Amino acid sequence: MKLEINGKWALVTGASRGIGKRIARGLADLGCNVVLHSRDAAHTRELEGELAGKGIRVSAVSGELSDQAAVDRMLDDAIAASGGIDLLFNNAAIMTPFRASHLQTPADDYRLSFEVNVISPIRITYRLLPTMLERRFGRIVQVTSGIQDQPELMAYAASKAALDKFVRDMAPSLRGTGVLMNLLDPGWLRTDLGGPKAPNDVESVLPGALVPALVDGEVHGVLFRAQDYARPAAR
Repeated sequence: MKLEINGKWALVTGASRGIGKRIARGLADLGCNVVLHSRDAAHTRELEGELAGKGIRVSAVSGELSDQAAVDRMLDDAIAASGGIDLLFNNAAIMTPFRASHLQTPADDYRLSFEVNVISPIRITYRLLPTMLERRFGRIVQVTSGIQDQPELMAYAASKAALDKFVRDMAPSLRGTGVLMNLLDPGWLRTDLGGPKAPNDVESVLPGALVPALVDGEVHGVLFRAQDYARPAAR
């Protein structure tokens, strides 16, 4: 089941910290070249040097995902640096504030959540997908969430549900193309987004986070849970 990705190029959004940083390291350990995205390229400078030390090619790009013009420029830079992206991890996301009075959640929470967590990942996918189809190879991993029963965080939860719907409805169109698109639930992790009360250390996201990038065959629209693969010591 494990796919060979040595020498291929991956784009990881939100790579400066947390889950994205661990995914980038995991890909580099497999010999995959990596384009690191963050809001400011300075935020990934240290990681860029670390991964280059593993003998792979690394490039850093920046762009605010709530600004679609910035997303376009980021993609121009990523494609220019790599010559073409083979694997995409749409990992970057935002969580709007916890609204104890959830019936008073402002519309702007929804607008920002959907801009960053839905619209930008879809537009990034649409930009990179045609070249993957031409090459008859690609792995697209949309990072989702297992959040449920928390209306106080509904703007975030609804945006992830919309991303899930996008993946599942797109999946049939990709059959037989060599391009797989699947979902990754990293689990509730102690990150800036997950908070200090989360039950799992961020390191537990590996190796499971890499599984949807390494599967082969007609695997489309599947939800992979990173914690299903977590090593006991990492919990």
